[in-house]
Amino acid sequence: MEVLNSFMTWIFKSRLGQIDNFKHNPITVQETIFEELLEAGRKTDFGIEHGFSEIKNYADFASRVPIRNYDKFKPYIDKTMAGSENVIWNTEIEWFAKSSGTTASRSKYIPVTHESLEECHYKGGKDMVALYMANYPDSRMFAGKTLTIGGTLENNPLNPQGTARAGDISAVIMENLPFWAYFVRTPSKETALMGEWEAKIEKMALETMDEDVTCMAGVPTWTIVLLQKVLELKKAKNITEVWPNLEIFFHGAVAFGPYKSLFKELIPSEKMRYMETYNASEGFFGIQDQKDSDELLLLLDYGIFYEFISMEEWDNEDPEVIPLSQVEVDRNYALVITTNGGLWRYKIGDTVKFTSTSPYRFRISGRTRHFLNAFGEEVIVENAEKAVQFAAEQTDARIANFTAAPVYFDGSGSKGAHEWIIEFQKEPSDPTEFDRLLDVHLREINSDYDAKRHKGLALVAPIIHHAPSGLFEKWMRKRGKLGGQHKVPRLSNSREYLEEILGLGEIS
Repeated sequence: MEVLNSFMTWIFKSRLGQIDNFKHNPITVQETIFEELLEAGRKTDFGIEHGFSEIKNYADFASRVPIRNYDKFKPYIDKTMAGSENVIWNTEIEWFAKSSGTTASRSKYIPVTHESLEECHYKGGKDMVALYMANYPDSRMFAGKTLTIGGTLENNPLNPQGTARAGDISAVIMENLPFWAYFVRTPSKETALMGEWEAKIEKMALETMDEDVTCMAGVPTWTIVLLQKVLELKKAKNITEVWPNLEIFFHGAVAFGPYKSLFKELIPSEKMRYMETYNASEGFFGIQDQKDSDELLLLLDYGIFYEFISMEEWDNEDPEVIPLSQVEVDRNYALVITTNGGLWRYKIGDTVKFTSTSPYRFRISGRTRHFLNAFGEEVIVENAEKAVQFAAEQTDARIANFTAAPVYFDGSGSKGAHEWIIEFQKEPSDPTEFDRLLDVHLREINSDYDAKRHKGLALVAPIIHHAPSGLFEKWMRKRGKLGGQHKVPRLSNSREYLEEILGLGEIS
């Protein structure tokens, strides 16, 4: 295993020169990506419809191709899924990543081309390891196994007899891994891709608990469930007793802050490391590249051309859209992408804030649709997660899940408020103090919220329900959204999700 560890380390580190290139020449790299994408799309149905052959520069592109969300782009995707070729990309599309993004009732199907699989998703995995190895040259990650939790696969719903298939992006990636990857990962592909999540967790735990696991990669929530099952089966106090050589958890999809204390309890090892990634069905966008920072490096040579809309412009009928060269630090931007997966000026729905432009580093700040702004308070997911984490740390609590929505004015003179449902892995030592601190810290980090809360002028103190254990899982199962890429929406200006959970009758 030592020879394998040395060889794999050398292989992955070979990417570092290319990473340095896009860090130091970001705009040149993006211009090259832009030209390659235009050339690939020139003779597609989409390219012909939008006059790609007449586009000479970015300004031409921006004037000819409108910004679209999924619903507006869906007709092109549906046509591709139904079996038509050369609609949005010039090579055959055999895979579609199924994603709801949140728990929305309608699934999204994102095209995954051979180019996006190889030059984006797989490259992201390689660079993740390369950057980790560069920061920790003493790593022995490849001396053991990497544990990954895959999603599920299904037939193409618009052409079930065709060869194209659909599934969670993790499942698509796992299904297409090269043969050598299975020598360094666990559990078996068959188990990792099982569809029934309760049975899947049980079997994953049985298959992995006697392996020498040195690395984990996945979503924090499901990883915790798996670790707890392993401890139960092994009758161990913590994971270091089961996997003494475990050294790194690559995590993404949800903010890690609320889960940090629980992971430290499950894995009480000084050598344990954590590294954040930003990968989605649409592409692999960012990797934490520094040891002591939660900033993510924007990945610029992945076949993705980036544009941005300031959230101050978001509600305008014709918002200003800018390329990477014009972004400013500490401003909230909605992400717009053109990709080698056949997406053209696509609004992904995520928002980011740049912390640096040399190189381009950022933090994920939330979702364009998931925020609280019913009263001009402009609370984004990033604010909510920080407030919840602060209150949890001060009251020795651990968060399992949460969601929040507004209580609107009802015309009787009552004030507005925010209503929260919070489920705990560990209850706060003082529930009343937890509620108070959440509100206090949210006021400290969001001046608009503080202004609305001042003397209760627009918002009174939040209503916070402490949910019984398992409530969010019960709700997700009822909606048919348990497992995979599905996530509980943190914030919503609609009370739809909140009322559905309250309607389960388990909160007094």
